[in-house]
Amino acid sequence: MGIKKESIHNKSSRRSFVFSALTVALAASSSMTLASNKEHKHHAPRNTSLIDAAMDCIQKGQLCRDHCIELVKQGNTKIADCLDVVTDTISMCQTLVQLTVSDSRHLKAFAKVCLEVCRDCEKECRVHKDMHEECKVCMESCMECIEQLEKIA
Repeated sequence: MGIKKESIHNKSSRRSFVFSALTVALAASSSMTLASNKEHKHHAPRNTSLIDAAMDCIQKGQLCRDHCIELVKQGNTKIADCLDVVTDTISMCQTLVQLTVSDSRHLKAFAKVCLEVCRDCEKECRVHKDMHEECKVCMESCMECIEQLEKIA
């Protein structure tokens, strides 16, 4: 039994490392695009607060998702809804970063949808915040992203 728990922990640690590495790569890619946009457009990048909030949401969401996966593996089905919405939120925020960095003409429309997804995640994580620190941190991150999204949606 101890080996299985250790194996699960190692898989979770590797998965968290991979997701963290991907988040760093996405941030680096976004930074390079921001620098490129600054050079070509000769103005400061817009919506940097939104980019920062979305990147934080991705990172905190990945931690929450990994935690939810481990709980589901242990038989906790009450967390399944949280797992579903946080997975959606991560995907939406990744796209949000890309659309924001590229100053897409579709950003405003996408932001409205992303806003609803982040609200769903914040609401679901709020249910679990007193039992799971990962959910609390994810909820707080969603709240910041919601605040930034409301400025453009």
